[in-house]
Amino acid sequence: MTSRPDIPIHDRGGNSISTPIEVPGISRLAPYQQGKHAISGVAHPIKLSSNESAHGPSPAALAAYRSAAGQLHRYPDGSQSDLRQAIGAALGLDPDRIICGNGSDEMILLMIRAYLKAGDQVILSENNFEMAKIHAIAQGGDVRIASERDDRVDVRALLGCVTSKSKLCIVANPNNPTGTYITGRELRSLQAELPTGCLLVIDGAYAEYVDRPDYDDGASLVDECSNVVMTRTFSKIHGLASLRIGWAYCPPNVVDAVQRIRTPFNANGPALAAAAAAIRDRVHLEKVRKHNIAWLQRIADALPRMGLGMVPSVANFYLVCFPPDQDKNATEAAAHMMRRGIIPRPAGASDKCLRLTVGLDQENEAALAALADYMLSQ
Repeated sequence: MTSRPDIPIHDRGGNSISTPIEVPGISRLAPYQQGKHAISGVAHPIKLSSNESAHGPSPAALAAYRSAAGQLHRYPDGSQSDLRQAIGAALGLDPDRIICGNGSDEMILLMIRAYLKAGDQVILSENNFEMAKIHAIAQGGDVRIASERDDRVDVRALLGCVTSKSKLCIVANPNNPTGTYITGRELRSLQAELPTGCLLVIDGAYAEYVDRPDYDDGASLVDECSNVVMTRTFSKIHGLASLRIGWAYCPPNVVDAVQRIRTPFNANGPALAAAAAAIRDRVHLEKVRKHNIAWLQRIADALPRMGLGMVPSVANFYLVCFPPDQDKNATEAAAHMMRRGIIPRPAGASDKCLRLTVGLDQENEAALAALADYMLSQ
């Protein structure tokens, strides 16, 4: 039985009974909405709504996953040793400062649980990972939203939200749904001006896709500072979204705090095995990365010829912008693409933006053809 606090519940005798009341703020939250995954009557739609890797996982990751199936009756390694060692070796990081879990989503949740109490503030950018906001409010936090400039995170706006109650600042870099990023210099400026008691969480879900010399994923800041954490995921470039596996790189003080509240088996055995194999397979990662870089350029060249805009993206998705002076919009464009068996994702309240994942060659070609056809339609 479910109820709202303001709706009376009665027992079988007609007597009023009390009901549990949720944490203040939860009733104002809308449940997280994932991208559509199906089209009625279409057996195999082109799914470009969730920023997944169309290439799938590394063959080595698939083999490791299948091999782990023989040990489903055993608990996974609660210390996550093999995966931490594999991440450390691949990226030059200290394995003792790595924590793994149920996606980078859980890593963000653990940071909020460890460092936020009721009444404390969390600073987020205008475009943010929605679950960060949900976790913060559920913890009793006060969420402050900083406006963005030119579809980019605005460091000055983030710092303008800081008060004596600010305990976390969570920034996605690259950001979603814009695909834009802030430079290493901007990231360091943000950390330098945040209070030392405010934890900066750098959500790097799309970091592996970035091909810019001025980008910094934040690992060096974690090494240098006691108030910076970098989170990453295997859901995107590694193609393991279904396994829900992610990790965080933390200073020792944060590792100590989070390990005290982390459940001992928060990542399942096959996921740990597949992720360790995936991070070791740098050939597969580089193949996916090069494909993405090449297609971002082709898409950026094609859209203006249709009369469409595109926010410059460094991630595995792109934001299509419809001209404000034309009677064209994201809702109609999405419906047009769905009729062609393609699933996009509208983004933004203005109905002028549509987000699309970079897919395989034929998927990208189909998406561009559908957009061109829509723009020519009357």
